Amino acid sequence: MNPFEFVLILLGLIFIWQIVKHKMGIRTDENGEVIAPPQESADTRQLRDEVRQLKERIQVLERITVEKENSLSREIEDLRNR
Repeated sequence: MNPFEFVLILLGLIFIWQIVKHKMGIRTDENGEVIAPPQESADTRQLRDEVRQLKERIQVLERITVEKENSLSREIEDLRNR
């Protein structure tokens, strides 16, 4: 193996390692030391719960809206059939 091949292989391995680190969410500082992910605070948990509840409410409202449209169209068809 000549030096040129060695450098290419080394650069390829570094490139692959950086991609793996990025996909896994591993953060490092400028010295290369791994930074621990921040702990979830009480405020963050409360906001996540609130967002979850709001999403559930939106789903209920969407379901109600769709049901009203279906029932309204059924009533219109019933009136046409008279």
